[in-house]
Amino acid sequence: MIFYFSGTGNSLYVAKNIGKYNSERLISIATQMSSSEISFEYDLEDNETIGFVYPVYAWGPPKMIIDFIEKLKLNNYKNNYIYTVATCGENIGNTMKVLDNCLKKKNLYLKSGFSIAMPNNYIVIGNVDSKEVENKKLMVAEESLKNINKVIKNREEGIYIIEKGPLPGILTATANPLFNKMSRSAKKFYVNDKCTSCGLCESVCNSRNIIVKGKPKWGNDCNQCLACIHLCPVKAIQYGKGTENKGRYKNPNINVNEMRMF
Repeated sequence: MIFYFSGTGNSLYVAKNIGKYNSERLISIATQMSSSEISFEYDLEDNETIGFVYPVYAWGPPKMIIDFIEKLKLNNYKNNYIYTVATCGENIGNTMKVLDNCLKKKNLYLKSGFSIAMPNNYIVIGNVDSKEVENKKLMVAEESLKNINKVIKNREEGIYIIEKGPLPGILTATANPLFNKMSRSAKKFYVNDKCTSCGLCESVCNSRNIIVKGKPKWGNDCNQCLACIHLCPVKAIQYGKGTENKGRYKNPNINVNEMRMF
């Protein structure tokens, strides 16, 4: 089984690719976390692999991933093959170490891990990639997935094909906690006059943090996945003063309907 979290489709695309190649079921972490369940319990089949696929936020896993694992219970776990794939703009810092430590607390053990550079989408800082760079990243990602799929299929252990980048320990230890504390507010989201009240932003919000009654209203629980900004069909949603003239991105291999929470 593959547990995934995705804002603009990059990680969903990776999860679907691996799931198809290895005949594994996909489970949306955001959908599970939106329920009122105290814990999440799953029955494993014999020799079933367990994957965690997610984007990197400030050189660490999204907080929702950690919260989900803390509530996770895998029945029939017999040292099953666990792997993770982190999608990123460039590098991931010590993301793997954070996830590994989280799994160990549940007596689950990571066997292999990978990072895949995908098109940028965090336009709160920076901008989307040019089409040329976007297409190149997607092409390289396709090739990387071929190798990753073989490693997973063969249950190869100790394989870590990752790009940590410079100062991984410092960045993950400082930037990620700061991001989780300071950058997950939804106060700076707003819509301009282009908004048609279509409700798409509400349906793709991973945190169930948006309610559309006339115009969208944001609550207090945001993951900063930016699905609402990027998937708005009329580019009406903005964040602060810096996003209006920036590009928008959705993985071209994923349909918007695949990212709806309901």
